Amino acid sequence: MRREFKKKSRILLIDDNYDHLNGIRELLTIEGTFDVVGIATSVTVGINLIKKYQPDIVLLDMNMPEKDGLQGIKDISKLNLGTKVLALSGYDDADLIFRAMKIGARGYVLKTMASAQLIYAIEEVLNGKIYLPLALSSRFFEYFQQSFREETERKESGIEEENLLDALTQREEEVLELLTQGITYKGVASKLFISETTVKTHVNNIFQKLQVNDRTQAVLYAINNGFLTKNKIAV
Repeated sequence: MRREFKKKSRILLIDDNYDHLNGIRELLTIEGTFDVVGIATSVTVGINLIKKYQPDIVLLDMNMPEKDGLQGIKDISKLNLGTKVLALSGYDDADLIFRAMKIGARGYVLKTMASAQLIYAIEEVLNGKIYLPLALSSRFFEYFQQSFREETERKESGIEEENLLDALTQREEEVLELLTQGITYKGVASKLFISETTVKTHVNNIFQKLQVNDRTQAVLYAINNGFLTKNKIAV
C-alpha cells in the first residue's frame, strides 16, 4: 500500500541575531513538518535566497541593520512569488505592527513567544490566515482606529497638505520632538523603550514625509511649521 507523505512547507529565516536564528532553525527542524531552506543575517542576502529557493513563508526580523524589516517586506512583495511574511520583533510597538501589516506582513509575533505559539503562528499564516497574538491584536486595532480617526478629521477640516507634519504618526511625532531637543538616537531609543534600529526607521520615515535629507533639516522644518507650538507629547 502506497503511503502519502505531506509535503513540508519551505521556510526561510532572516534575523541579524545569529543565536536566535539558529534557535528557530533548530525548533522548526525538530518539529518535522517544515523545511528550513535558508537563513540570512541581512535583508539583502535574504532577498537573494528567496529568489533562489522561493520559500512558502519568510520569518523576518523587523529590527535589522542596513535595510530594516519594513523595507524587507516591500522588497519581498515586489518579487511577486507569493511568499508570505511573518514579522518577528522584540518590541510590541503599535506603530511598527501597523506599518508591517499595512504593507503586506501576514502576521506579527514577538521573539519572547513560546515555541508552541510560534509554530501555531507559522501554520496559521501558511493556511492563508492573518496572525496576531491576542495581546498585540488589541493594540493594533486601537492604533488602526486612531489613525483612521485622525485621517478622517484632517480631511473633514480641510487641512492642506502644505504642512507635511500632518502626515506624521504619533510615534514619529514623539521621535521628532526628542530630536528637536538635541537628543541622540540612542537617547531617543532609551526614552521610548524601543531599539536604536527602530528609531532610525522612524527617522527615515520622518525624512521622507518632510521631504528633507538630514536631521538638521527635519528639525528646522518642524520649528518653522509650528511643531513646537502643538501640545507636548508625554514621554
